[in-house]
Amino acid sequence: MATKSTVAILGPGGTGGLLAALLSRCGHRVVCLAQDSTADTLRRTGITVRSAQFGEFTASVGADTELREPVDACVIAVKHTALDAALTRVPPAVLGDALVVPLLNGVEHPAALRERYRPDRVAPAVIRVESTRVCPGVIEHGSPFTEIDLAGDGVPRARLDAFAADLTAAGTTARVVEDETAALWAKMAFLAPFALLTTRYGLPLGEVRTRHRAELEALVAETAAVSRACGAPADPAQALARYDAFPPGAKSSMQRDAEAGRPLELDAIGGALLRAAGRHGVPAPVAARLIDELRAAGHPFG
Repeated sequence: MATKSTVAILGPGGTGGLLAALLSRCGHRVVCLAQDSTADTLRRTGITVRSAQFGEFTASVGADTELREPVDACVIAVKHTALDAALTRVPPAVLGDALVVPLLNGVEHPAALRERYRPDRVAPAVIRVESTRVCPGVIEHGSPFTEIDLAGDGVPRARLDAFAADLTAAGTTARVVEDETAALWAKMAFLAPFALLTTRYGLPLGEVRTRHRAELEALVAETAAVSRACGAPADPAQALARYDAFPPGAKSSMQRDAEAGRPLELDAIGGALLRAAGRHGVPAPVAARLIDELRAAGHPFG
């Protein structure tokens, strides 16, 4: 787009901070929404990105504790465990006609957001990236890719295309996909087994896929069956091939949260999987057992 956009980023962490810096570097006005101390830091220092894909650069951004101005889009990049509290920073009356682009894990958040904001402006997205906030305003981007699938049943296609074009011009690989359910479940069907097994056993993926192979295969079959029941195609053999191709040292974000003592997205990932299984009468005994064991281990979760 020739005209530049104004974009709010709710949660300028590893993913949100990366997108904020890329969009700002491309000439868009970016407003990061965060707690006082983080907002103060970002206003003073901007966001520094260290990336093999994008190089090292610092981009200036606006920052506030609450949205106070009209924007073209608001990217929601907080974890599901922090969503309810974070949304108080984005009053519906101020957001108005803006696109709402959640990058959350799970499949249930679009419905909740459509109850709070304009339903025909909620555009769920799936992002594939490995990016970490080292400290406020410093982002280390580790993956050689930053890929975004933008969906949104009922959202005007021109709005989706325009934002995807902004993201692509900023350096990501962004595309609009037709089927929101398929996009969200494609990520969920991969993420749930990865997150539940690595977190339950405290092992990186390489050890999980060898030492707990039977469980991985069973869990992949369960999630694929639930995904298909929800109307999204799923191929268990293809999913297993993806796990086998991953670096052996890979850890899930849930596992990293457990190691750091942070709340787990257990309900957004595992709970949502079981609720969908229950609605469609799909047995998911391995998922249910792993979730019970994680709850019993005393991890905080949201």
